[in-house]
Amino acid sequence: MADAASRDNLRGSAFMVAAMIGFGLEDAFFKGATASGGISPGVATVQFGLLAMALFAALTRVQGRRLWHPAYVQRALLIRTAFEIVGRLFFALALAYTPLSTTTAILQAAPLAVMAGAALILGEKIGPRRWAAMAVGFVGVLLIVRPSPAGIEANAIFALLGMIGFAGRDLATRTSPAQVHSSQLGLLGFAVVTFAGLVIIAFEPGAPGLPTTSAALAICGTAVCGVLAYAALTAAMRTGEVSVVAPFRYSRLIVALVLAVTLFGERPDMMTLVGAAIIVLSGLYTLLPARWRRLRP
Repeated sequence: MADAASRDNLRGSAFMVAAMIGFGLEDAFFKGATASGGISPGVATVQFGLLAMALFAALTRVQGRRLWHPAYVQRALLIRTAFEIVGRLFFALALAYTPLSTTTAILQAAPLAVMAGAALILGEKIGPRRWAAMAVGFVGVLLIVRPSPAGIEANAIFALLGMIGFAGRDLATRTSPAQVHSSQLGLLGFAVVTFAGLVIIAFEPGAPGLPTTSAALAICGTAVCGVLAYAALTAAMRTGEVSVVAPFRYSRLIVALVLAVTLFGERPDMMTLVGAAIIVLSGLYTLLPARWRRLRP
């Protein structure tokens, strides 16, 4: 039994790392397409959403499940959808206008925000050490966004609001109907991406233009990487123990930093790197106590 559990944890961890590589490539493709000026953030988000939605629709049908589920309009999923709109909308803007390293570093605080929300909203019991770890993690966020008397840089607010939206989505997922399969949730999620893109287009100046060929191909890469990463993430969470697998979620930051430096020539300053390290270490700390308790005789 122990050997089987170890193998499951190893497989789950590998799936999680693969998912984070996929999400990192998804972000890089999207940023590359929008930063080149070949496609606007709104049009890119709509194209990404439609392509990924089509892939998930095909997967859902292959599994013999319905594309439309009545639970989509239940209160819990409507709340989840509203948070995902906020997350997708502002994360797309952050990828377009904010350094990839900064955007991804702020996103790493989402698990801390989920834990805080679970305690404050769902009534889950969290000890004082974890509360302290969460406070330290949010100090890391402040080191990255660096609020001043003049305010926070507008582009950093995009990443911060995107993180809050994703945290709310993940928190609402805990109360979503169990009968909705993960592929159906993926289909709903990318329908939300498409809607978020339409909202962005509504506020973009001028009429939306056609993307260049290279930008359109890059968004195709975004969709493929996003769907594969989503599938790997689902496999990871269903294969190993959450306390073992979840910490590998932070490998996304390493992937993003490598891509940001090699592809986009970014040079994160020391304050950003220190803030990112604080966020990751505090997030890891919140996962360790439960694991330690299980290892005690």
